[in-house]
Amino acid sequence: MAGQRKDNLILIGMPGAGKSTVGVVLAKRLGYGFIDSDLVIQERSGRLLHELIEEHGIEGFWRIENEVNASLDAHKSVIATGGSAVYGAEAMEHLGQLGTIVYLRLSLEKIEERLGDLNERGVTLRPGQTLRELYEERVPLYEKYAQMTVECDEKMLWKIAAEIHERWR
Repeated sequence: MAGQRKDNLILIGMPGAGKSTVGVVLAKRLGYGFIDSDLVIQERSGRLLHELIEEHGIEGFWRIENEVNASLDAHKSVIATGGSAVYGAEAMEHLGQLGTIVYLRLSLEKIEERLGDLNERGVTLRPGQTLRELYEERVPLYEKYAQMTVECDEKMLWKIAAEIHERWR
């Protein structure tokens, strides 16, 4: 398998935690490439995330996400995953082989402040599921896969990127 390198950083966390934004800042700081797995999913499918969820359902979307993430091959890149990437065990194992998995931990209160329309963002909430329930369901998965956890409440983006860089070196 091509993905046996450990020179990548993979960002996981809730929607709104700043994975894509921190990822770009971190990639610039390291001189690395940047991959947003949600954009790869959209590019390969020719559909927006919320369209894929509407068309295939939540579990169908997770299967697509798992397949795409399990097929990523990167070298010296920062990879920002979608918030639901942790539901794909195959993908998470693959990503762990590609590099260091970093959990951007943000409190539920901060996530609620940052998120706008959850459907537009492609957040996979089950019918009747609250954001709090989703948070409580996912946090143990983020903690399970994380090789590094960064507390993001009250931190500027560049500070988060700098902390990851310092701790990763």
